[in-house]
Formats: sequence, C-alpha cells, structure tokens
Amino acid sequence: MSGSGNGTHDVRIERARGLVVKRFRSARPDEPVREWTALSLLDRYAPGLAPAPVSADLDRDVPVIIMSLVPGTELSATPVAPAQTSALAEALERLWSAVPSVRQEFSGVTGDVAGKPAAFTTQVREMLAGDPPLGEDPVVLRAHALGSAWLEHAEFGRPGVHSRCAVLGHGDPYLANYLWDGSRVRIVDFEDSAPSDRAFELAILAEHISAWSDAHLDADDFLTLFGLTGDEQARVRDFRRLAALFWLVMLRPGGPSSGRNPPGTLQRQADRLLGLLS
Repeated sequence: MSGSGNGTHDVRIERARGLVVKRFRSARPDEPVREWTALSLLDRYAPGLAPAPVSADLDRDVPVIIMSLVPGTELSATPVAPAQTSALAEALERLWSAVPSVRQEFSGVTGDVAGKPAAFTTQVREMLAGDPPLGEDPVVLRAHALGSAWLEHAEFGRPGVHSRCAVLGHGDPYLANYLWDGSRVRIVDFEDSAPSDRAFELAILAEHISAWSDAHLDADDFLTLFGLTGDEQARVRDFRRLAALFWLVMLRPGGPSSGRNPPGTLQRQADRLLGLLS
C-alpha cells in the first residue's frame, strides 16, 4: 500500500487487492462525477483501456471512487520509444471512437455544452488579460506579443468553431496519466474528462510540457499516426498555438510551472511558440 496526491485528490494504492482508492479534495464538485462517468462509460464500451470502476460515494464531503489498479509505468518517466508512441496513438484512437453520443452521456454532468476547446480558449484569454509579468528576455516577450496578437484575431469564440464535440476528451494530457505495460498503453485520471474535439485533444497533448520537454515526443511524427483531415490539421495547428501560449504564461518567472522545470525551459517554450506561429 502506498499513497500519493497532487493537491486536488489523494490516492491510496492497495496492491494486494488490486485497487486504487481516490479521495477528492478539489473545490470543483464536478471532478468526481466526471471521473466516475468516464470510467463507467469506458468499462462498458472499451474495457481494459482505463481502470474499471468498482464503487463510488459521490455525495459525501470528500467524495471517494474505488477503481481497479492498472499495470504500467508513466510515459513521462523517460523519452518515449517508437513502440510506446504507436501504443499511445492506439489508446487515444480507442478512447475517441469508443463512446457513442458522448455529449448526451455527459449531459447530466456539466452545463458546459461547448466542451473543452471553448473552456480552454476562455482560460487562455483570461490569463493574457491579466497582463502576466514575463521577465525581460526579449525572445519570451516577442513570443508573448506575437501569440497575443494572433489570438486576438483568431477564429476562436465565433459561432460554430467549438461545435465539433464528438469524442470523450481525457482533458489532462500529462504523460504520467498514460501507463505503458510493455505492450500497450492504458489511461488514468479522468476528473477533467468532457465532450471534446479530437483535434483539440491531440494538440494539448503534443504541446504539454511533459510530452515535448520530458518525454521528447516528436509532435509532427506523432500527428502523422492519426490520418487527420485537412480541416483537422488546421484545427490542430491553431490549438497547438493556443496550448503553447498557455505554457508560456505558466512558465513565466514566478508562474505556476516555473519552479517545476529546469532552467531555460521558458526560453525553449518561447522558441517553440515562435516556431508554431511562423
């Protein structure tokens, strides 16, 4: 038995029983409902892809979900190998194709009918509106200025742009949530799950700091595994820009992610954003 937590929930692993006990301490009451809904749907439509739901008490002051323990090591632990990259793509495709009528399935979970893409776009706009201090590095300042100007004139937020919410989105593409057992990848931590767009989910994974900086995932090679349409490729490009802009703000001096990453990560993030904007 061992314990862990990330500030929003506590996790107790009972290896002898093959169970994980997750207690939610987040201020967001929808998180345990999202996780239980996603686990239940995947247990029905894609068994084995995620932990199997065992039991839940969602109405107590500290909601609890008990689920099965799935094997594997975190993909963020080392640079990803080609076999792991292919298995990750297979797991994601299975996740996105498994659940029919996902918006209907989540209709009682949240009133956010627009899904994850619109919510994330709003979040980034609000972060930029706060005029976050970015230090004095000229490359960082240039990336911020060009990214902000791009977002101001982008299509995000106009009617119909976020209407493509046809898949079950995981919503938290930290590669520690993807477990490799030597032959396949399984997915854990569904408290941020919601109706989403495949292009959006791909973009936020490709641009997650754990993917490109820690696991050295080659985004361009990874994206070729999905047979994206021209429309999807355009949306992936724009959502990658949005995600890279998000991480620039997160990595700023004194920002939420500045102390968790090696020196120079902010400058590398600025270079990455500039490359995506070119």
